[in-house]
Amino acid sequence: MARARIHFFNSGHLLFLCTVLLICAPGLRAQTQSTTDIQRAFHARRDSIIDYYANRIPAQDFSRGGYLDIAAKLYRNRDMPWIEARIDSLSRDPSGDVFWMYSIITAIYTGQKRLSSSAKEKMRALWQRYMPYRGDTENHWAMYYSALYLISQLYPEDPASTWFTGKSAQENAREARDYLLHWMDLTTTRGQGEYDSPDYFGVFIVPMAQLYAWSSDPDMKKRARMMLEYLIADFAAENLNGLYTGAHSRTYPHAVLEQWRAPSTALAWLLWGNTPFKPRGEALVLALSGFTPPDILHHIATARQQPYVHRERKRTRHRMRFSAVKNAPVYKYTFMRPEYALGSSQGGLLQPIQQHTWDLTWAVPDPRGVQNTFFSIQPHSSPRELGMYFAEHLGFITELVVRSKKTYDSPDKWTGGSPYEQVFQHRDVVITLTDIAPGAKFPHFDTFFSRDLSRREIDASGWIFARGGDALIAYYPLAQGTWMMEPDSSWRLRSPSLKNGAVVQVAPASRFANWQAFKDSLRALPLQTGLNPVPFARFTTLDGDRLEMRYGDTPKINGSPVSYETWPLFESPYMQALPGSRTLTLRYGAMERVLDFNTLTITERLHPEP
Repeated sequence: MARARIHFFNSGHLLFLCTVLLICAPGLRAQTQSTTDIQRAFHARRDSIIDYYANRIPAQDFSRGGYLDIAAKLYRNRDMPWIEARIDSLSRDPSGDVFWMYSIITAIYTGQKRLSSSAKEKMRALWQRYMPYRGDTENHWAMYYSALYLISQLYPEDPASTWFTGKSAQENAREARDYLLHWMDLTTTRGQGEYDSPDYFGVFIVPMAQLYAWSSDPDMKKRARMMLEYLIADFAAENLNGLYTGAHSRTYPHAVLEQWRAPSTALAWLLWGNTPFKPRGEALVLALSGFTPPDILHHIATARQQPYVHRERKRTRHRMRFSAVKNAPVYKYTFMRPEYALGSSQGGLLQPIQQHTWDLTWAVPDPRGVQNTFFSIQPHSSPRELGMYFAEHLGFITELVVRSKKTYDSPDKWTGGSPYEQVFQHRDVVITLTDIAPGAKFPHFDTFFSRDLSRREIDASGWIFARGGDALIAYYPLAQGTWMMEPDSSWRLRSPSLKNGAVVQVAPASRFANWQAFKDSLRALPLQTGLNPVPFARFTTLDGDRLEMRYGDTPKINGSPVSYETWPLFESPYMQALPGSRTLTLRYGAMERVLDFNTLTITERLHPEP
C-alpha cells in the first residue's frame, strides 16, 4: 500500500512527502493522466469565472459593481480607476451585514498589493463606523467570524476604539478563532445544523476558502483546507449532475421545484463541470482562494455508474424552547443511481421554515427550467415551531418571519417540516405517514407532480404511475385527494384527511421491458395500508424486501427495527465517518484520503488494484 502525508506550510503550498514510491503502485500511470486532466479542467473553469466577473462591468460604467467585481478586476490587475471610484462610492453607505463582510474581505485581501493607500484606508474605516448584524444562523456566524478574524489579522495592533465591536483587534481575533474552532469541532463530531442546503452551502464554502487563502496562521489555514474538503465531499456524494438531491435543512420554493436554480449548482459547475455554468459570488471566492480540490472529490461527485446507499447523521439547529434537547439528531438516507436520486430525512421539525424532508430527483440532459423532482409535504405553520428556534415573542413571531420568508404561513407552500410527519426510506422506496392534530392550521397533505413528467396515470388499483426521465414512479396514497393545477402547469394532489401518507417505489426504466410491465409488477407487490387508529403501511419492494412502518413506531426492514442509535456520521462506498470521530475517510477505487481533525493531517493511500 502506497501512502503520502500532506504537510501545510505558511506559503499555502503543499509538499507531498512520499514514504513509498507511488509509481510502483499498479494503475498509477493511468491515474496520473486522469489527475492532470481533472486539474486542468478545474483550472480552466476557475479562470473562466474570474474572467466573467472581471469583464462583466465595463470600465466606463462607474454606476454599478460590488466588492466581488472589484476583487476579480484586482486579481486580473485591470481597470484601476474604476476600482478606486467604486470603492469610494461603496464606502459612503455600507449595507449587507455578514454578506458585506465576506465581500469586502475578498476585495481587501485580493488588493493588498495593488490598492492605493487611500482605498485601503477607506475600507479600514468602515470597520469602525459600520456595525454589521451578526445574524442568527450557522452560516451567518461562519461568515461573521471568519471576516472578523481576517480583518483583525491585517490590523493586529489597532485598539478597541477603532472597531465596531468595541474590542481590540486581538480580542476580536481570539473571539473569532474560538467560535470557528468550536464550529469545526461540532460539525466533525455531530454534523452541521444547516445541513445540505442548496441555497446556503456556498456561504459555508466562502469563509473556509477565505481562511485557507489568507490566514497567516498555519494551523487555521490547515483547518480551513480540511473543512473545505469535508464540506465539498458532503455535497459530492449527494449531487446528481450538479444538483443537490435529497433532504435539505433549508431551501427556497423556486429551488425546490427547479433545482438547477439553487446557488449550489454554481459550485458544482466550478468544482466538477457536471452542470451548466451559473455565476455566483460564492464560486468566485472559491476560485480566487487558490484552492484546488483533490481528484478523489471529482470522482465521488461524478461516478454514478453503480447504485449506492449514502447515509448521514446531522443535527437540528439550536433549540431554545419546547424541546428536551438542544440539538436533536437528523438521520439522512440517499439512494443514488445514474437515472435518479431518492433521498430523505426522518421527518418532524428538524429546521424551522425551509425544511425539505424528502424528494426524488431524476437525471435530465439540461436541468435549466426543468422541474425534475417529485415529493410530498404536510404544510405546517405555528408560533410554537418558530419559538423552538427563535427567541422572539410568540405573539408576533409568525408575522416577523413572513416579512422575509413569505410562503411560511401559506397553506400552499412547498417547503417546511411538520411535527405530524414521519418518513422512512429503504433504497428506492419511501414511506411517509402523517397524523395531523385536530385544529392544526393546515389540515392537509400535498404531493407535487411536475409539469415535466412524461407520464401520469391514475390506476384502478390505487397506484398512481408516473415517469420522469428514466425514473419510473409508483405512488400509493393512503387517503383520497383532489387534483389541483398550479399556475406553473404542475399538479398538486391534496388530501384533506388528518391521517394520511403514501408509499413511493421508484425504479429505473431499464429494469422493465415496457411501461405496462412496470405497472403489472407494482400491482402484484404485496401492499397493506390503513389509517386507524394510526396510519401504517406494509410493503414488499421490487427487490423483495419487506418494509413495515406504523406511525409512532420504529420502522422495520425484513422484521428488524431500523437502528437509528448506530446511524453513522457518513456511510457509503465513498465516505465513512463515525459520530464523535473527527475523521472522514474518502474512498474511490484504489484511492483513499483521510481527513483527521484530531491530528490535523491529511493522509493519502493508494491501495493495490485487485
